[in-house]
Amino acid sequence: MSDSTEIDFSDLRRWPDVEASNLQAWDATDRLVLDEAGPLPGGPDDVVVIGDTHGALTLGALERGASRVRVHQDGVLGERALVANAQRRGLGHDGSGMPFAHHRLDASLVAGARLVLLQLPRSLDELDEIAQLVAAHADPEVRVVAGGRVKHMTRAMNDVLAQSFQQVQASLARQKSRVLHASAPREGVALTWPRRERHDDAGLTVVAHGGVFAGTGIDIGTRLLLEQIPSMPQAERAIDLASGTGVVAAALALARPGLHVLATDQSAAAVASTRETAAANGVGDRVEALRADGLETVASASARLIVLNPPFHIGAAVHTGLAERLFTDAARALEPRGELWCVWNSSLGYRPILDRVIGSTRQVQRTSKFTVTSSRRRA
Repeated sequence: MSDSTEIDFSDLRRWPDVEASNLQAWDATDRLVLDEAGPLPGGPDDVVVIGDTHGALTLGALERGASRVRVHQDGVLGERALVANAQRRGLGHDGSGMPFAHHRLDASLVAGARLVLLQLPRSLDELDEIAQLVAAHADPEVRVVAGGRVKHMTRAMNDVLAQSFQQVQASLARQKSRVLHASAPREGVALTWPRRERHDDAGLTVVAHGGVFAGTGIDIGTRLLLEQIPSMPQAERAIDLASGTGVVAAALALARPGLHVLATDQSAAAVASTRETAAANGVGDRVEALRADGLETVASASARLIVLNPPFHIGAAVHTGLAERLFTDAARALEPRGELWCVWNSSLGYRPILDRVIGSTRQVQRTSKFTVTSSRRRA
């Protein structure tokens, strides 16, 4: 069995995810997690990988001797990048299928697992949901090897893991990465996710899984967008692009009883949260939540109204590439003179981009932090 320091990740790509010179498909944490894991168990259901960004942990585990790996990646683009990277390495070329299987974040992912390799999420709530699931359903002898960049790690991560595991220890740092080892699951760990919160001021109940931005809250930018719903054009169908917890989708459906809303997000946690938020507000029959790369399932020139609160982080980096990608997708999907209503951090200055990509853009509302715009597709 080769040592993980000999594994060559240089051929890995982020594609079809956003690619840029300051973004890469792997980092030092992937190597450290594999090193700290030690010899990998060889059973077909023994090894689970969670949070693999673009395939380095999964492919590294297979190279280290895992016979088959169960994988959960929150982003659909990460899933596709793993498959593309595996194909580039010749896996599955003999028709036998890939030596890994994608799972939702549920009991089927971790049932009976003896080793969980984890890229630490930055969200403590997401870590808590993962830790509870592993402690409740994995093998009693399971080991969790969870790695992250030191600058993004806090002592609170140890405390979260300690709520579900009796033993939590930190490794020495290497190349600005560190690993937390968790073992000995506590008995009777309760699964407390997803969680819900009622917001009477907005007339909404929000349901959220741990990995979704803003959790059960309603962030300031989204609140500004909700205020503008009465001003948005009438349509039989609307699209909530990058839906998050589905707050905007549910609010649109509540405000307009005849409206059907397609809510899309590439995040599995977001799509699950959107479905449950819609159901909690009694509009589950008129909100369709779909995990997809933007609007890939939407026909060109078919949408009258799209709403968007675009993410401005790619991993830990502030990067406009994902927002610009969503703007371009919206431009394709909008019918002539259809409208994109968007809220964004004012400091990012998206208006010239929206003018160029979509069409005539007007400022609807602006605060010290956020701007709401309406962009009309060129006829």
